Amino acid sequence: MSKKSKGVNPDLEEAVSTLLKEVMADENASLTDKCKVIDRAVNIEKLKQKISDDEWGSGFGSIDDIDE
Repeated sequence: MSKKSKGVNPDLEEAVSTLLKEVMADENASLTDKCKVIDRAVNIEKLKQKISDDEWGSGFGSIDDIDE
């Protein structure tokens, strides 16, 4: 069984980037359409940050986080 590659699919990144450019340049695109595309682009960036940070989430539920 092959190991799944870590990271965001480059084709997906390129598609969202292209869509972002096209929608922002479209004078007829609504504010809602523009916000949806921006949200998708931001979500990909958040995923990339999580993937690049090996310690992301490693401290969840540690003793320091519990209120006394």
